[in-house]
Amino acid sequence: MGQPMDSWAFALLAFSSLLAIVDPIGLVPWFLAITPDDTPQVRERMARIACLVAAVILMLFAAAGMWIFKLLGLTLPAFQIAGSILLMLIGLDMLKAKHSPVQGTAEDARAGSAKDDVAITPLAVPMLAGPGALSNTLILVNQATGPLSWGILYLSIAAVCAISYVTLRLAARGAAWIGPIVMRVLTRLMGLLVTAIAVQFTINALVQLGALPAPPPLP
Repeated sequence: MGQPMDSWAFALLAFSSLLAIVDPIGLVPWFLAITPDDTPQVRERMARIACLVAAVILMLFAAAGMWIFKLLGLTLPAFQIAGSILLMLIGLDMLKAKHSPVQGTAEDARAGSAKDDVAITPLAVPMLAGPGALSNTLILVNQATGPLSWGILYLSIAAVCAISYVTLRLAARGAAWIGPIVMRVLTRLMGLLVTAIAVQFTINALVQLGALPAPPPLP
């Protein structure tokens, strides 16, 4: 078993991994696509509800994480490897500057555009709180070492959902504030981060299984 992370390292991992996987900037064109005929005020309301629902779902998933593991008989290394594969798929799609089908498909967007209210689905689930974010949350739950780590995880979820709301709110008022080139660059940078996190989760799993030696501590 590797050494537990300190609070700052855990906070950085929790916030950066969740932000990169949720990718609120990458959600902007999808958000606009599923609300083509809505006013800015309606779009803002949908964004607010979606981000609140996503935060609640992720926090509930975090709270039930240990119970889920015990109920299904899962081990952390197994889930880390499975989660890393899922995150790798998302990250590789983001490196191509495209929205990953894991986070929601074109069919989801088309179905959403035909609905009167898309806040719960597909915006909150699966676009915000999708399989990638849920898997990452469960892995973080099992890396939390005490009440402080749990608090950091919940604050990270709240912060990422708040950032997502601000991003979608700005988009609701007019998407001209961010150009397609900037969006592609940011999506690729986020994709690189997600891919690196996926590799690190695999390394952590192999260390815990004894297949690799524990890496030396950072200076």
